[in-house]
Amino acid sequence: MDAEPLDPDPVRQLAARFGQHLAHDRRRSAHTVRAYLSTAHRFLDFLARHRGEALGRFSLLAVEPVDMRAFLADRRSSGLGPSSAARELSAVRAFLRFAAEEMGEAPQLPRTRAPRRPRTLPRPAAPDDAVALAEDAGEWASQPWIGARDTAILLLLYGSGLRVAEAMSLTARDLPLGPTLRVVGKRNKPRVVPLIPAVREAIADYVRQCPWPIAGKAPLFVGARGGPLNADLVRRAVQAARRRLGLPDSLTPHALRHSFATHLLAGGADLRSLQELLGHASLSSTQIYTGVDAARLLDVYRHAHPRA
Repeated sequence: MDAEPLDPDPVRQLAARFGQHLAHDRRRSAHTVRAYLSTAHRFLDFLARHRGEALGRFSLLAVEPVDMRAFLADRRSSGLGPSSAARELSAVRAFLRFAAEEMGEAPQLPRTRAPRRPRTLPRPAAPDDAVALAEDAGEWASQPWIGARDTAILLLLYGSGLRVAEAMSLTARDLPLGPTLRVVGKRNKPRVVPLIPAVREAIADYVRQCPWPIAGKAPLFVGARGGPLNADLVRRAVQAARRRLGLPDSLTPHALRHSFATHLLAGGADLRSLQELLGHASLSSTQIYTGVDAARLLDVYRHAHPRA
């Protein structure tokens, strides 16, 4: 079978290398790579139409806020919602930053606000939003290994329902990871939480990339200089990512734990199991935490408890 000919367009070649960078250097999921690459090509097509000329590599260094706003307006006119438009904006920024670095230039990204979401009552993050937040925080980190660390932590909070402090307390002794993880929560109460494959893979990827030794009593998640990681850095990474993605301010690291609980409950988890997974001392804490109305909790309880 003949090999597919290379695209002679240098800008398209740049986009192809961007996809390879995401897949191999940033170790992003196949879904993320496809989405970011599609957005990069859409942006290139739009920019050529918008300017009425063929694009050269250095055209990307001259992108201005007006170009970004026009692109967003074009995408919104196609029916794209504010959340999806914000993700596209984040993908374009990542592509432009990569292009500048490929050409040996300091990235000068045009300042453009993400579309505002309509104000709604605080609610759990949608699964896609939680994953997008973790991946975006990783993509914009100062170094690839720090990006892998931030992605792993946020997926752990959402995938296993940990508190930030509990994730920070993990050590090298918790390696290698299996299908479950023993954590020590408030009042030194131990519990066992599930580790889905995506979370295990993200943590293993971080451990492989981490330039500091992770052994013995050393913390699992370390800072840029190899010491214990400050939880405030995780909160700042989340704050920056949600702004880029246009997600609500209520989406904090702790809200990922809240989302874990709510999604499990909505999926049919019984309250006692959920209480154990969260490390709550009482069912009343679980009810408050999940933010689900009492009638719904009572209904689940009646169907789940053998003596209800």
